[in-house]
Amino acid sequence: MTRADLVIRGRLLTVDPSRPSARALAVRDGRIVAVGAAHEMPPGPVTDVGDACVMPGFVEAHGHFVGDAVVSCLVDIRPVTVPDAARVVALIRETVAGRGAAYFSGWDALLQKGLPEPTLAWLDEIAPHTPLTIMHNSGHIVYFNSVAARLAGIGAHTPDPPGGRFGRTPAGELDGTAYQQPAANLVLEPLLREVIPPAIVPALKAAAERANAAGVTMMSEMGLNPVYRLALDAARDLITLRLRLYEVSTPERRSAAVPGQGDDLIRQIGVKMWADGSPWVGNLAATFPYLDNAATRLLGVPGGRSEANYSAAELLEISRAYFAAGWQLACHANGDQAVELVLDAWERLLRDAGRPDHRLRLEHCSAMRPEQFARAHALGVTCSLFPDHVYYWGEVLADDLFGPEVADRWAPIAPALRSGMRVSLHNDSPVTPVEPLRNISVAATRISRRGRRFGEAIGVEQAIRAQTVDAAYQLFADDVTGSLEVGKYADLVVLGADPREVDPAAIADIPVIATYLQGRQVSQRA
Repeated sequence: MTRADLVIRGRLLTVDPSRPSARALAVRDGRIVAVGAAHEMPPGPVTDVGDACVMPGFVEAHGHFVGDAVVSCLVDIRPVTVPDAARVVALIRETVAGRGAAYFSGWDALLQKGLPEPTLAWLDEIAPHTPLTIMHNSGHIVYFNSVAARLAGIGAHTPDPPGGRFGRTPAGELDGTAYQQPAANLVLEPLLREVIPPAIVPALKAAAERANAAGVTMMSEMGLNPVYRLALDAARDLITLRLRLYEVSTPERRSAAVPGQGDDLIRQIGVKMWADGSPWVGNLAATFPYLDNAATRLLGVPGGRSEANYSAAELLEISRAYFAAGWQLACHANGDQAVELVLDAWERLLRDAGRPDHRLRLEHCSAMRPEQFARAHALGVTCSLFPDHVYYWGEVLADDLFGPEVADRWAPIAPALRSGMRVSLHNDSPVTPVEPLRNISVAATRISRRGRRFGEAIGVEQAIRAQTVDAAYQLFADDVTGSLEVGKYADLVVLGADPREVDPAAIADIPVIATYLQGRQVSQRA
């Protein structure tokens, strides 16, 4: 019998219906060559993890791997890092005083209660002579001062780019806000060109290490700016997880890359669009209104609704161009109105020019209705959902923005599964940290961090599939990873307990003991 490079013994949770459990697996040349009883393994060096649980490495099907690295080069003021509003303001002032030019990420007035309104006058008062930009935690707004605007070469004359817009005064001047990535990128262009590049390769390495520490062996980049392709190439030997890249759609509706470019480690497979924005900044496109209260007045939408980023015709034309070129399409759609817009466009797209196994993707689907999931599944569309919305923002949804009924059906994973589709769970990092065990816990409990329960939970095993093999399916990678099966890569995580055997509320606290990519250990518990 040919020797294995590694034999791992433990309690295996395979996520393979044909063999759900096992006691050992063997690895040769990075791939699994045997799964079964310990005595059935070929000879080779043995790692015995005792009663620890060995399962497939987690898959973050909707992340921003490069974005996570880029944001780490900025000053982190996310609510998960700096929850206190007074400390956020103090940190901004201290940084500007110490550095001059200052770039921040993570502003969220809904979670950091008491933040001032980031008006242009306020930003200019803090930094009258140097550039200052603050990215909202959702990534859907950038606040900027007058110096940052001048450096970026934007002003009253600058037209709104397709899919984005600038906030303006009644006189037509910029008011220091840029909505959606196309407009935000125009503001941030000097930052992306001059500040990020020297730090990006070590930042990419660190981002991979953070993901590995959470048990993640595969992640997507759901908004690739092509300028980072060279950085990814330079960091390739330092990146210890698989990546699937989705390039941002552009007004030109074309890419310099080709579909499938790359290999099993890093491959570009898709194009990303945004049908609407974020509930946290007031540009959710939904059939139901925002409440009328102090929180929604701060967002500028008291008792109102927001429009989608595109018309149905515009979205169809964007989709057609990229689909015809062979790309997988992924479209951000939080509100049910945005979902309907996308489904209308894609139904026509597939009727006119369908292709087998397209795996078109809807992202977040936060207020998607059961009949919309059924329609999407019939079209072959799959959905990725965001349980951390419930965990971090559950009370905000119920008490500040939309009311308890909407909060209870937010991030509707159970209706999605009932439609028959394969779904994934995600963290949308850096919006929230990569935390797949918490995703599984929240999906199976629907309990927020403050202990309040919202809506309908799913089973733990369903949640595990949505964080492993079904997430890999969305990334066209379920043939090489996502379950412990012979022939697949030995991408796996060792956990301190089997998630199926603990209280679902305690799953997030299970320790990640070690993470392996292709049979090589890339992370271990400190």
